[in-house]
Amino acid sequence: MTLPVALSGSDVIGQAKTGTGKTLGFGLPLLERVTVPADVEAGRAKPEQLTDAPQALVVVPTRELCQQVTNDLLTAGKVRNVRVLAIYGGRAYEPQVEALKKGVDVIVGTPGRLLDLAGQRKLDLSHVRALVLDEADEMLDLGFLPDVERIITMLPPTRQTMLFSATMPGAVIGLARRYMSQPTHIRATSPDDEGATVSNISQHVFRAHSMDKPEMVSRILQANGRGLAMIFCRTKRTAADIAEQLEKRGFASGAVHGDLGQGAREQALRAFRNGKVDVLVCTDVAARGIDVEGVTHVINYQSPEDEKTYLHRIGRTGRAGAKGIAITLVDWDDIPRWQLINKALDLNFNDPVETYSTSPHLFEELDIPAGTKGVLPRAERTRAGLRAEEIEDLGETGGRGRKSSAPSAPAVREERAPRTPRQRRRTRGGSALTEGTAAAVPAPATEPAQAAVAAPAADAPVEPRTPRRRRRTRVAVPDVAAEAAVALAEAPAVVGTPAVEAEAEAKPRRRRARTVTKPADEVDFQIAPMAEPVVEAKTVTKPRRRARIVAKPAEDEVDFQIAPIAEPEPARPRRRTRAAAKPKAESVVEVPVAEGEAKPRRRRAPRTAARTEG
Repeated sequence: MTLPVALSGSDVIGQAKTGTGKTLGFGLPLLERVTVPADVEAGRAKPEQLTDAPQALVVVPTRELCQQVTNDLLTAGKVRNVRVLAIYGGRAYEPQVEALKKGVDVIVGTPGRLLDLAGQRKLDLSHVRALVLDEADEMLDLGFLPDVERIITMLPPTRQTMLFSATMPGAVIGLARRYMSQPTHIRATSPDDEGATVSNISQHVFRAHSMDKPEMVSRILQANGRGLAMIFCRTKRTAADIAEQLEKRGFASGAVHGDLGQGAREQALRAFRNGKVDVLVCTDVAARGIDVEGVTHVINYQSPEDEKTYLHRIGRTGRAGAKGIAITLVDWDDIPRWQLINKALDLNFNDPVETYSTSPHLFEELDIPAGTKGVLPRAERTRAGLRAEEIEDLGETGGRGRKSSAPSAPAVREERAPRTPRQRRRTRGGSALTEGTAAAVPAPATEPAQAAVAAPAADAPVEPRTPRRRRRTRVAVPDVAAEAAVALAEAPAVVGTPAVEAEAEAKPRRRRARTVTKPADEVDFQIAPMAEPVVEAKTVTKPRRRARIVAKPAEDEVDFQIAPIAEPEPARPRRRTRAAAKPKAESVVEVPVAEGEAKPRRRRAPRTAARTEG
């Protein structure tokens, strides 16, 4: 139904049930619209129409679906030699960039990596003639909608747009028509199919306890006629836990979830397709579009989120006309969610039967041999297992999932020699000391705490360390009087030197600096060496209240720290102001007066001559 409309160049909205061939429904029109050298040789196209830029683009939500669509298009376009490239995250950029430089006709990719390469100008989308959104309801969801809109803005305005999915809600259809021009909505259904599910899939729903689910799954996997099986979980942690438990019970199991690296995910899918693994435990990343032949059982270990997820999960079995069995284990807490799914799909499992691993009806409905236990007998462990499939080196970007993917491949494990603990060597000032010696290195006077004793070499015998006696950097002079005499005798000569003047200017003027001659064996790192021989001296500040001898600077030098000493001025008589003299002038002496006597008038101090003149 889709091929004639799509080949004419019209926009199409395709909706059909899982397993009915939607990939070739949009794949064949894409392969016919691209121009390849075979068309030029046959005379159907002109040589100037050939280009190395991509002419068709298919956008998919998951990496696994990207690989599957790429393989299907390569198979269908093998005769015309159409170049198809898969672009998705988790792999190295370099191989994809090299393939784009050589030339590509059709690109199948995920939104994230497509935007990365387009932003780096490695991917040119200006020649795209047809756009396909596979699993459109997932692509146009809130999480992917901004990325899809950015990709559409990079495409030419005149193009063919096709949307395909098994579930297409009305709101999504209205949103998709914004990017389409007069689309044709094609919905393919079989006359004998009723409802949204495929009729050749037998569905079973049981109410199970969470602690009994691993035992139930182990017995279901031993049913008669069971081929490949897929187990779906809601969380990544649950998927990893169930895969590990099944492996301990003897089943050849693998896991596919978001916490694994891309190499481990592809390894598990390859092993599942090749038959080395017959049980694949995965999250909803593998619920859409994965097509593996021979899948007979699909087990929903945890109830799905909504009816669309349920349809895509059970659609991994019963594909292309085959028959399959879908089993759903509903926990007590998930009963309300399941009832909503049951009502939306119009199923007959509103109240699931309470079931345990020993329930007789479980063995009867699923054709499980009587007496089956939760451990696979050793005689039936014939699969090679996940470790038989090698991990391909993809040059994975980022470090996510590498720890979980490494133990699955023996090649990744490398026996390393036991590491010898490194002998830490103490250094002084950033330079290592001579081995076996403890030479003393003079430390700067400003950092006395950095001086330390060198550690012995790693192969040298360790000797008991002698505590080092700390040396004071300042020279202690016991005779204070003699020291003061020396300072006064040398003061004129020392102050006159430029070095001492510079040091005196740099220090505040609070205390008198006294000069002390340093011994010859000590080096002062704060005083720069002079061309002329100058007596090395070091100033030591001590609280002295004596007058300080300061040399007057030259006329061409200005000292901003030391004020020039002015000549003594004659003392002037201090003038008393009116405010200062007021308290004395108004001072009154009170004399006790007897009763009946008149009080004397207050006597004021006579004005001085200075005040009268003023």
